[in-house]
Amino acid sequence: MYILLSIIAFGILIAIHEAGHFCAAKACGVRVNEFSIGMGPALLKKQGKETLYSLRLFPFGGFCAMEGEDEETGDPRAFSAKPAWQRAIILCSGAAMNFLLGFLLALCIAPFANFNEPVIHSFFDNCPYEGEAAFLPGDRIHSVDGHRLYFVEDLSYYLGRGQKDEHGDSVHRIVVIRDGRRVVLDDFPIGLREYPDANGGTVTKYGFYFMPRETGFFANVRYAWLESLNFVRLVWRALGDLFTGAVGLRDLSGPVGVISYVHEVEAATTTPLEAYFSFFYIFSLIAVNLAVTNMLPLPALDGGRAFFLLVTFLIEKITRKRLNPKYEGYIHTAGFVLLMGLMLFVLLSDIFKLIAKR
Repeated sequence: MYILLSIIAFGILIAIHEAGHFCAAKACGVRVNEFSIGMGPALLKKQGKETLYSLRLFPFGGFCAMEGEDEETGDPRAFSAKPAWQRAIILCSGAAMNFLLGFLLALCIAPFANFNEPVIHSFFDNCPYEGEAAFLPGDRIHSVDGHRLYFVEDLSYYLGRGQKDEHGDSVHRIVVIRDGRRVVLDDFPIGLREYPDANGGTVTKYGFYFMPRETGFFANVRYAWLESLNFVRLVWRALGDLFTGAVGLRDLSGPVGVISYVHEVEAATTTPLEAYFSFFYIFSLIAVNLAVTNMLPLPALDGGRAFFLLVTFLIEKITRKRLNPKYEGYIHTAGFVLLMGLMLFVLLSDIFKLIAKR
């Protein structure tokens, strides 16, 4: 059931993305020749007034084919005939819709999310980090080493990245918001300590108790927004690891790998609520992931098209000559071929991983 739901969810992610392009194109008066959900052979087709609507065999893809997208056609309603600002809106609308969907999915799970923002309520007994020169009750820990903190979990992550001394402490630049003022703790040494717990044992903590989460509609909206921003940061962090070599191409996963992961996660859940939360959380992350990666300035991606739009706009302003869109089309075609090759590699890698697990 979860595999089927995952396939449907991927179809919805793609449909929402392409619907963003479609609606923006229609609003800007661009002729849309075909709107397709899926790739490969067509299963269903319906000819509208000017647009062919189709559902294709493979659910992991789709397209919104606009008139004059990669060449001059002489049609006043062609994509290439529209002003640069309208073309930019059309190109960015797909990613914007994916981000909005990710936000709405996060909002669906917000009432059940166990999250706390990094606002200090009180301290463990004998915590060494309480005081005017350190932290006080009511302080909001805003950032660590320039990294904004959205949730308490972010604090542990960024404090754990520093170089440890012999006492297990690391030095950081911490910014807190205290009574509406920014207080900067430069070169602040901080580390985990052992504190007694209620059962007579010990726990290893930094020594802070944080404010309980707020409840209500606006608190849920705030959670969904902060979680969406956190997802954006996670994607950028993953891309950084990819470019620095911390992870390799074999660590990438496509739809097959994601569906396999969803199946494993759902199999490990013990209640329907856990399953609901996990499913929506994963696809909220994926929706934001698609929004971010699709806007990378790479050929064939919407971000690459938007980047070339900016470049050609500047060149045309300087030279007073209009560039032929077909040359940009050649670049995007080559990029599309490379992208398909990468997707095939990831697909085969996911399949081999599944075989190895068995």
